[in-house]
Amino acid sequence: MTKVPPYDLLFNPLLKAMNALGGSGSIEEIYDKVVELEHFPDDVVAVLHDPEKSNQTQLGYRLAWARTYLKKFGMLENSSRGIWSLSAKAKGQETVNPQDVVKFVRGSFRTDGGQAGEAEPPEIGVPQDSPPELDWRQKLHGILTKKLTPQAFERLVQRMLREAGFTQVEVTGRSGDGGIDGKGIARIHGLMSFHVLFQCKRYTGSVGSGEIRDFRGAMVGRADKGLFITTGTFTPAAVKEATRDGAPPIDLLNGEDFAEKLKELSIGIRTERVELVHVEETWFDTV
Repeated sequence: MTKVPPYDLLFNPLLKAMNALGGSGSIEEIYDKVVELEHFPDDVVAVLHDPEKSNQTQLGYRLAWARTYLKKFGMLENSSRGIWSLSAKAKGQETVNPQDVVKFVRGSFRTDGGQAGEAEPPEIGVPQDSPPELDWRQKLHGILTKKLTPQAFERLVQRMLREAGFTQVEVTGRSGDGGIDGKGIARIHGLMSFHVLFQCKRYTGSVGSGEIRDFRGAMVGRADKGLFITTGTFTPAAVKEATRDGAPPIDLLNGEDFAEKLKELSIGIRTERVELVHVEETWFDTV
């Protein structure tokens, strides 16, 4: 495969991945399983959708639309915790007709026998607008990459790590130090602690394996673990390098993960929930 398929041709690979995961999974798990099952090459997976607006890969962007369409078609459900699952309608149905899904969602069915004046179904392709789940991430990505200075971004990472439970978090940012921007201590359940060196890259592109190797070389003998944070993405080769057997482990936090962590910790992001009150009339019959 030499290019990312249009979103409608990802409906069935997405359902296949969901079934392989046991019927549910996080966005990251689903993404990884689709890549695995469809054997997407590294150069295809690394293509970004719009580097100026977000760190979303083209595949991730189109999978987001595929999830949106399959949800509206009744095949998928998602929880407030970001977990997607197959619906009751999807049980026992491993494939769909992409044309049927697109026509249903876009509301372009001919309901009166195809009389004149009825709109033809829109051509299947890549939707022009962003899927709803990406809107706030795009806005945040613009702030992080265009408005914040590198120093402000380092302070934001420091705040995030502290809110996440790290102690003694320091931003060093010394040049010629292999890209090490700071250090801290991660405490696990108050029983164990790990000395962590971190690098934070305010970036719109993809971090490659060479940068991971450089970071590892700088941290050897100085910490238990490494943490590499970017507003961009990591190439598949970088992910493999970070988890290479026999080498000091490096955890990776890409732009999507960083955005989710800021949202989870309410750092610069406020989530509003609307309270819905329902009166159960039949309950009062039992009083």
